[in-house]
Amino acid sequence: MARLATFRASRAGNDSLTEEQDALLSRAESAVAAGNSSEIAAVKDLCISTFGMAGCAALAGVENGSCDGGTENLLQKQRLYSRDQMAKRPICTCTGLREIIVSEKCFCMYRRRNCVFTVDLALNVLLFAVPLAHLLLAPFSKVEESFTLQAAHDVLVYGTPTGGAAAALAASYDHFVFPGAVPRTFVGAVVLAALSQPLIAVAGFARAQMLVRGVLGALNALSLLVFRRRLDAAFGKATGRWWVVLVVSQFHLMFYLSRTLPNMFSFGLTTLAAAFLLPQATPALAFARQKQALLLLVFSAVVFRAETALLLGATCLQLLIRRRATLARLVPLLAGLSLGALLLSVPVDSYFWQRGGLLWPELAGFYYNVVRGSASAWGTSPWHYYFSSALPRLLLNPLALPLAACALWWPATSRPAADLVAPPLLFVAVYSLQPHKEARFVFYAVPALTAAAALGANYVYTRRAKSLFYRLVAAALPLSVLASLAASLAMLLVSSLNYPGGDAVAQLFQLTQQQQQHHHHHHHLATTPPHDTLSIHADVLTCMTGLTLFGQNPHGLPLAHGPPPPSLVVAAAPPLLLFDKTEDEATMARPDFWTRFDYVLTEDPGKITSGQWRSVGVVQGYDGIELLRPGAAAAGDADDMDVEANPQVASLQPPLLGRGLCVRNVRRFVRSLTGGWYAGPRMAPRIHIMQQVTAQSRPSKEATA
Repeated sequence: MARLATFRASRAGNDSLTEEQDALLSRAESAVAAGNSSEIAAVKDLCISTFGMAGCAALAGVENGSCDGGTENLLQKQRLYSRDQMAKRPICTCTGLREIIVSEKCFCMYRRRNCVFTVDLALNVLLFAVPLAHLLLAPFSKVEESFTLQAAHDVLVYGTPTGGAAAALAASYDHFVFPGAVPRTFVGAVVLAALSQPLIAVAGFARAQMLVRGVLGALNALSLLVFRRRLDAAFGKATGRWWVVLVVSQFHLMFYLSRTLPNMFSFGLTTLAAAFLLPQATPALAFARQKQALLLLVFSAVVFRAETALLLGATCLQLLIRRRATLARLVPLLAGLSLGALLLSVPVDSYFWQRGGLLWPELAGFYYNVVRGSASAWGTSPWHYYFSSALPRLLLNPLALPLAACALWWPATSRPAADLVAPPLLFVAVYSLQPHKEARFVFYAVPALTAAAALGANYVYTRRAKSLFYRLVAAALPLSVLASLAASLAMLLVSSLNYPGGDAVAQLFQLTQQQQQHHHHHHHLATTPPHDTLSIHADVLTCMTGLTLFGQNPHGLPLAHGPPPPSLVVAAAPPLLLFDKTEDEATMARPDFWTRFDYVLTEDPGKITSGQWRSVGVVQGYDGIELLRPGAAAAGDADDMDVEANPQVASLQPPLLGRGLCVRNVRRFVRSLTGGWYAGPRMAPRIHIMQQVTAQSRPSKEATA
């Protein structure tokens, strides 16, 4: 009775006790006072699902797998007496009862506790392993991720000069050549460079891009782990487990966790903030966590993504409505936190951008995208897009939204579910007024919405024996998770085929290294000029679909300062590839433009207007899904090039390289097993690797024999 009274007082003091929960606690107190063991067993399930393990602790004197009071001393003696005693069911003494045999749902039993620990550890590992698998299978990046990735490269290679910073940065850093439409913050790039530098020193600069992205993915996965642990404490471990399996089966979230978008820096901060706003053990701790959550939200809005200010506003509104904060306290607190974030962002970004004054990138981005409406140039969507398309795709599991809705409806879970979903849904609703919409803009809502779905899943699963409806939904839950995992895997495999530029660069490095080795061993059959440095032109599609500074500079050389000395080239295992990214049509139309390149990566070989060229390979990209019947020809199986339309091209059938070759081999293998049937990704030529034909690069008869 004493623990129940203490638990009731702590909940009431935290203003988180609904009428239904109060009635449930009254029922538990009556059962304990009467010593009615059957009633206690019935109430225990409701307390666990409603209050988590804290409710079980209040009812049975059990918390986190250990017993209370004198019973703990008894159990300690049992453990010291004999190892075999650990496997036996201990007796748990509760206030108002002589003895209760601990049920299977009580975590006192040693063997069960070990089993539960193993399951929880495996689920925690999944939060890191699944994003890592997405990174390994899709290691390349697209243009929207490029700013932070290029900035991290420049910080690692060129450092942060102090004397003559303006001239040094302008001569070295990529953002002075490709500044983008609006300035972006360097804070994230500096943090990633600092954290990944020791790893790069051990693994080598050739793996730098993977390590930088891996660090970001690990930080975001850590924020998910913190959220899961807070869910465990607030609503019970079963709810936390359902949340993990729902989250790791969501393709988009796992795919983007390691991608260097400003949204993904904000995602980790907003997820931690949501975790800190979950119910806490004491009012004092809840107050401290509330301030930390507001700090994270303010930092996210000021430094990384201005739209998270809407999420901050929605969170503050909820705190005011729930009487967990007052306006008189929030206003000065938010003002102070905002000033602190500005004191970090403005000096750092003013230094790196060197625009002759103070610079606040997120303010410039807000003015450009919202005030001027320039974001609409990238496309617009209807007002309901986030609710009708983006959020269902992000959650992926078909039962996630219905379970969240049920959690809001059922009295036992309505209050905590409403606290979870109200701020993110209000944020999404207000943000829907912005015409330009992308799913990644509302990633911040996913953890909380998934938590509401996990509340509903746990509520149903613990009551699966009570009615046919609960039994059917409980049976469908694991099947829906498996289906989501299968769909997520399929989408990952397809998405990994969307980076032909990165694939082409990787294949070009492999080709030139092979040809260089062939020249050293058989110089009379050389198929490439015996140069240690090769000049490459990359077109727009190549740059947009995977070419990065990390990719073109695997040795970490200061290439922005011009060709390095021969000693560095030899040390870096030649040939060294120097990339040109000229986009100006007038410049590329000059007859002498193309003759200075050894290789060209291009979507359209017909744009090469001078010199003699031959295709040494073609890289394909994803072009939809195809269903092939027996005897039907697959797209891309014969990638012929029209020489009459492109007279400078000397090869009719360039070899297929990279992931397109893998898809073709898999397709042929599947068709050999199915009698010619195939359903899978259709590939189409995207990037042609063109080599300039010279006297030295023209294959001899012996070489082609």
